[in-house]
Amino acid sequence: MGAIAVIDFETTGMSPSMGSRATEVAAVLVEDGRIVGRFQSLMNSGAWIPPFIEALTGISNAMLADAPPARAVMHEVMRFTRGVPLVAHNAAFDRGFWLAEAARAECEADPAHRFACTMLLSRRLYPDAPNHRLGTLADWHGLPKNGRAHRALADAEVTAHLLLRLQADLRERHAALLEDCGGEPGHDALCALQRLSRREIARFSAAAASAR
Repeated sequence: MGAIAVIDFETTGMSPSMGSRATEVAAVLVEDGRIVGRFQSLMNSGAWIPPFIEALTGISNAMLADAPPARAVMHEVMRFTRGVPLVAHNAAFDRGFWLAEAARAECEADPAHRFACTMLLSRRLYPDAPNHRLGTLADWHGLPKNGRAHRALADAEVTAHLLLRLQADLRERHAALLEDCGGEPGHDALCALQRLSRREIARFSAAAASAR
């Protein structure tokens, strides 16, 4: 399997369409079952961080005043992830900021930058989890956690460990789901599986169990 880049943004709000901007981005490269690279940077877009967001993330307006420009950071992270598909937890959120900030920075689009979502995959493979928030899944699976939650690199690393757990469980417990994807839980397989319903996943697993 090829490398995958796990992406996480911290932001001033919920959506670029509502005027929110990114304040921090991280990318963690995963390959051959392990983390092989990391990128992280605060990013100054000139946007103001509301007090409740500052309390949540620990990122202050004073910190952003000394941060590199958002445009430069997006060009750096695009270079770091060049030619590599992407994963995020609640990928619709991160994908929105990825596209918006890249467009503002006039970055050249990379066709490899398709997103798979560990939240969608978790909902399908772990229906017994208490919920599918990243912190809950980290505790439920006993995943390594380093740094403060709601900081980009810490959350990207937890998501990377969740991705590795998902890939291992797909190999060991849901091999039948991978038969049409070359037998490996690479990015194409993850994108295909996240589109399946829980009922379809259960039907595949039941058919595989009865065939043993």
